[in-house]
Amino acid sequence: MRIFEAAEYQNAYLRALNRLLPHLSPDAKPLHPKDLRQLIASESSFLFFAAGNDNGRISGTLTLIVFTAPTGCRARIEDVVVDPVFRKQGIGKALMECAICRAKTAGAKRVELTSHPSRTAAHGLYEGAGFTVRTTTVYQKMLL
Repeated sequence: MRIFEAAEYQNAYLRALNRLLPHLSPDAKPLHPKDLRQLIASESSFLFFAAGNDNGRISGTLTLIVFTAPTGCRARIEDVVVDPVFRKQGIGKALMECAICRAKTAGAKRVELTSHPSRTAAHGLYEGAGFTVRTTTVYQKMLL
């Protein structure tokens, strides 16, 4: 298995994301090339892929966002998804380790993520990677 960061746009990345994201959220809309190019070009976003378990096919993905706030540099993990066929093979763990390493290199003091209460398997992955549940209330306001 190989974990790598997307450095430039490739159609294979777009196809992989559009295949994987519905496993994360059934409401996921197909990503367009322009959106993926923008994500990869962003200085604050880092898109990671896992490949190699099936003839190099991309089997998982994770996005890391690094940002600076008045309280310091922080990082956030978003959109962690592993193809159901490849789950329980250490792919999620490897993606998390790579993202945490990248966050440290960027100077982040902590890494945060959120997870829906129903995703108990994902919770085990996060706890195994050293994450702890933080007592907080998450608010959101939909803009579109």
